[in-house]
Amino acid sequence: MTTSATRRAAFRAKVNQRQGLLVPGAFNAMSARVIEDAGFEAIYITGAGVTNMSLGLPDLGFIGLAEVAEHTARIRDAVALPLIVDADTGFGNALNVRQTVRVLERSGADVIQFEDQSMPKKCGHFAGKEVIGASEMAGKIRAAVDAREDGNLQIMARTDAAAVHGIEDAIERGHRFIEAGADILFIEATESLADIERLPSLFDAPQLINIVIGGKTPVQSREALGKLGYGIVLYANAALQGAVLGMQRALGSLQTNGRLDEDATLVAPFSERQRLVNKPLYDRLDREYAAKD
Repeated sequence: MTTSATRRAAFRAKVNQRQGLLVPGAFNAMSARVIEDAGFEAIYITGAGVTNMSLGLPDLGFIGLAEVAEHTARIRDAVALPLIVDADTGFGNALNVRQTVRVLERSGADVIQFEDQSMPKKCGHFAGKEVIGASEMAGKIRAAVDAREDGNLQIMARTDAAAVHGIEDAIERGHRFIEAGADILFIEATESLADIERLPSLFDAPQLINIVIGGKTPVQSREALGKLGYGIVLYANAALQGAVLGMQRALGSLQTNGRLDEDATLVAPFSERQRLVNKPLYDRLDREYAAKD
């Protein structure tokens, strides 16, 4: 098997263990390197994070397939970990979903996530969301499953129906989406602890739970969620929120003091920055390929 096929098969098996695999979100290649360096086993490419950090805009459907594919390809080049890619609504109907799978599979995705919101979508923890019909979403999932070349590329179905029609509708949709071929289920913005505790036992497919810091879902430990049987525990924008705070602190100090030294409480050392971007490798390659005469 190819390297990508081996990686995807191993990740499918890992998710199916349902032991609460902890996955942070990345918004660019550098954040992905930090996640990999910290010892995590997979990365989530967050649509909200790409929108916030690349465009300076809220998560309201401003990015498209080309931008998601470009970020996926860059992150794939930077890290070896499995990549879960947030593809929002698939950027259109079932035919658009088909094309999205073809493009993102070539870009290096290992899991592609689609949601049942109406376009333009909103962050799952914003008010005012709308969802498409369950039948239309099931058709999108079938199109996604049929479009993949590697059967171990997983399709994740996300439903935002809990906030629109209630948790029972979200559960009913979840069953329909799994019947349509979804490999992983994601019920977004679960608000009660009782629902968090019961959801894993209701479905045959593994589930992702999204812990948004400051969002609607009550924060639970990875250990507790793993014991409940969740396949993935997602912190989609922990790195983003940490990076924003770090920038605010460092630049606040610079503004106040008029200078900023290599203070480890405010900035990563210059040497650490070079290590994370693998500069020693390029120094070695530069020497290896240098002219010898």
